[in-house]
Amino acid sequence: MTKLKEIVDSCSYRQKFHIQPTTGLLNDPNGFSYYNGEYHLFYQWFPLGPVHGIKHWYHVSSKDLVNWKDCGVGIIPTEYFESHGAFSGSGIVENNKLHLFYTGNTRNEEWIRHPYQCLAIMDSNGEITKNSEAVIKDLPNGYTDNFRDPKVFKDNNKYYCLIGAERKENLGTIVYYESNNLLDWKFKGEIKTDFFGNGFMWECPDYLRFDNKGILIFSPQGLEADGDKYQNIFQSGYLIGDKIDFSNGEFNHGNFNELDRGFDFYAPQTTEDKHGRKILVGWMGLPEIDYPTDKSGWAHCLTIPRELELKGDKLIQKPVKELELLRGENLKYSYTLNNEEKDIVGFNEKTYEFICEFSNFTGKYVGVKLRKGIDEETVFYYDIENKKLVLDRSKSGEVFATEYGTERKCEYNAENLKVQIFVDTSSVEIFVNDGEEVFTSRIFTKEISTGVSVFADNNTNVEINLWKINI
Repeated sequence: MTKLKEIVDSCSYRQKFHIQPTTGLLNDPNGFSYYNGEYHLFYQWFPLGPVHGIKHWYHVSSKDLVNWKDCGVGIIPTEYFESHGAFSGSGIVENNKLHLFYTGNTRNEEWIRHPYQCLAIMDSNGEITKNSEAVIKDLPNGYTDNFRDPKVFKDNNKYYCLIGAERKENLGTIVYYESNNLLDWKFKGEIKTDFFGNGFMWECPDYLRFDNKGILIFSPQGLEADGDKYQNIFQSGYLIGDKIDFSNGEFNHGNFNELDRGFDFYAPQTTEDKHGRKILVGWMGLPEIDYPTDKSGWAHCLTIPRELELKGDKLIQKPVKELELLRGENLKYSYTLNNEEKDIVGFNEKTYEFICEFSNFTGKYVGVKLRKGIDEETVFYYDIENKKLVLDRSKSGEVFATEYGTERKCEYNAENLKVQIFVDTSSVEIFVNDGEEVFTSRIFTKEISTGVSVFADNNTNVEINLWKINI
C-alpha cells in the first residue's frame, strides 16, 4: 500500500478539489446523508488498484461540502453476507443514528452470485456496527442476481427501499419493499413505469419529492444511442411525474431525461440537508472504461456537490453556494468579439472557476477553449444555427474511450449564454444558464496546457469572471 501510494501521489492528474481515492479505484457515491451536523459521504473503494475488486465503503465527512475530512474505511466486507464485496447503498437518519443500507455481494464455489441487502448503523461518535444478519436475504421470483443498490427513505410514516433489478428476461426495472422498523421488510413489487423495456439493468435508484411531484432517478444500462442521446456506455437520468403510489407501485410520469450531457457521469446519489436543500453527487467515471490514470494505480473521483431545483419538467443542477469558499483571486475581463478568438493573457492556472456570459450574439457559434496548449484544447460552444450545445474533447490530451465518440451534444435554444465551469487538474464540469444543462468530463492534458480563450464567428459581447482556486 505504501509503494502504491507513492505511485499514485506522483501522478500529474491528481485532482485538487474533488473527492478522489488515496489509492485504487473509486466508483459510486454511497450513504450520502446529513447527520449530526455534518455531511457524510461514502464511496465504493477497492484499495489495491484501478480494478473492480472486492469493494469497501470509504468514508469522508464535511461541515461545508468543500473541505472533506478523511474518516478512513467505513465498511470492510468481513461477513458471510458480503464475502465478495460491500456494494452500493444509501443512508437514512433515524433515532439519532445513521442507518446505512448496502448490498452484500457473495459468490459460492461455482461462482454463482447471491446478493443480500444489509444494514450497518453509525452512531454520533462515528462508530459503525453491522447488523448481525442481512435484512433482505432472498431474491424475489423472476429476477436475476443483478439486484442491488438499496435506497431507503420514509414516506407517510412507512419506510421504503428501492432496489435496482434485472428481470430474468434481461429487462431492467426497480422493485420496492416496505417496512415499519427498518429491519423487517416486505416485498411489494415493481415501480410501474412507462419506461420499462429500456435497458437490461437499472442501477442506483433514488427518489425525490418536490411539493406534489415525484422524481425517480436511476442509471439504466443497455440503452441504445438515440441521436445525441445515450452516447455513453451507460446512462443516468430521471423521470418526473406524480408522486409514486406505494400502495400499488403506480408512477405516472413524463419522458426520461439524462442528468448530465458529458462523457463521465454515473450512479448519482442525493441527500436532503437541514435547510431542505436536495443535493446530488455523482461518480465522475463509468464502468468498463479504461482511464489514463489506471497506469498510476488509481481511477476516478466524485463530482462537486450540486443543489437540485425543479423547473417545470426539468431538474436544474447548480453548484452548491459553499463552493464559493474555494474562490481566490478574482480576474475580470470584458470583450467585444468580431469573428475572432481572444486569449485571456496572463492567466495560466490548471484549476479555477470560470464564469463567461455571451450576449447579443449572431452568426454560427460562440464558445470557450480550456486547458489550451500545443495541440491540446477542450472546446465548449453553442452551435447557433443548429441550436445545440457541444463539448469537444478530441484534443483534450490523452485520448480514451474513443469508441464512444469525442463529442457530446444536446439540443438547446438560447438568446444569451452563461457558462459556469469548474476546472480541476483532470476534469471539467460545465453548468449552462444556471444549471439548465450540465456537461461533466475527465480530461487528461499536459501540465503546461493552461491557456483559456473565448471565440465567436460574428459579433458578440463577452463578460468573464475568473477565480483562482484556494486549496
